[in-house]
Amino acid sequence: MNRRTQALAIGVTGLALTLAACGGGTGAGDSESGGGDGGKVESIKLVAAEYSAETAGFWEDFAKTYQEKTGTKLEVQVVSWDDIDQQSSTMIQNGNPPDILNLNAYASYAQDNLLYSADEVLSPEVKSDLLPNFVESGTFEGKLYGMPDLSSARALFYNKALFEQAGIDAPPTTWDEFATDAKKIADATDSAGYAMPLGPEESQAEFSIWMFNNGGNWKTDGAWSINSPQNVETLEFLKKLADDGVTQNNPGKTNRTDGAFADFAAGKAGMVVGFSPLAAQLDEAGKVEYGVAPMPSNTGEEPKSYGVTDYLMAFKKDGNAEAVKAFYDLYYQPDQVNTFIENEGFLPVTQSGVEKFSSNADLKVYLDTLTGVQLTPTDDPKWDTTKLAVQQELGAAVGPDGDPKAILDDLQEQAESGS
Repeated sequence: MNRRTQALAIGVTGLALTLAACGGGTGAGDSESGGGDGGKVESIKLVAAEYSAETAGFWEDFAKTYQEKTGTKLEVQVVSWDDIDQQSSTMIQNGNPPDILNLNAYASYAQDNLLYSADEVLSPEVKSDLLPNFVESGTFEGKLYGMPDLSSARALFYNKALFEQAGIDAPPTTWDEFATDAKKIADATDSAGYAMPLGPEESQAEFSIWMFNNGGNWKTDGAWSINSPQNVETLEFLKKLADDGVTQNNPGKTNRTDGAFADFAAGKAGMVVGFSPLAAQLDEAGKVEYGVAPMPSNTGEEPKSYGVTDYLMAFKKDGNAEAVKAFYDLYYQPDQVNTFIENEGFLPVTQSGVEKFSSNADLKVYLDTLTGVQLTPTDDPKWDTTKLAVQQELGAAVGPDGDPKAILDDLQEQAESGS
């Protein structure tokens, strides 16, 4: 997803007391519990991330339908991914959070008891329809707090014309094949063999999909394993691609959307890790004939995909529980949630959504792996600051003087210390 974001580095210790003292912001009722259902609010507020030009229109229509069905007004504020972390953090720090917040991190707020759990505001029918891996990613200490709004899964995009020029018949299935194919493309064409985005925008995503396909992970058995032997091997492999000159220049400083994706869309890269919105962009432009394949694996096992979901979390405010529950009941109606997902070009978060989109042949490579995608540890409150450190530091590992093990050792230490 569009992740030009920074982690929520502002601490929230003590915010539960702040919110209780403020009485709940928009339309507070009579309850003194900080999240009860005493009284009915006149309005609630949604702060939503802007995924595309379609986002604001969907939420405007949704707000009208919500008010017609409930009699409660839904105030909508759509914020770009560049600004939503800072703006939402400021709202919460000032004791004036929205009732619903659409963001990619929730665990630190759940840890401070600021959020409703699904047990309080989500119907059993809705919860049972959510895909289990997204429920797991939204669960903190045994309770679901991060309700998924949409998802994406990554796959390998390849330029068919560049493959033909380089004499490559099929996409690679192993890392050895991948490295060989990337070199063939770089040698036979004026393009990079592989567009590698390890810049600050989303280096955690790029590294994730490679580590998952080498048997690694961010955490193992509940403990941080950033500097595991598998992960060191993975980062050394990526550095060798850069050292061998088969990537674009400065991959450690290249972002995804305005770098790697732009290069692939311009025909300047033979391969890139992408997702369904990239496919929509390429289809609209019509300049690159491309294929989509599973990621190559270095373990001999079935290829794994990296998945992302964002969340619709609900803040406890006096008297807003009923209105919040009505929000979720409406959003997860198939005609609402699947329309939003289709408009934005992403993937479903429900079993019923997978069934709906299964007839779309263009989505097959993603849907086939969606129920088994691996995600980053968003259920750990320390992930917010760990992700920021990864975004700031990981790219240096693939530079000319980069030291993959030293970088991962440092990130491991920061994750364990939480700073």
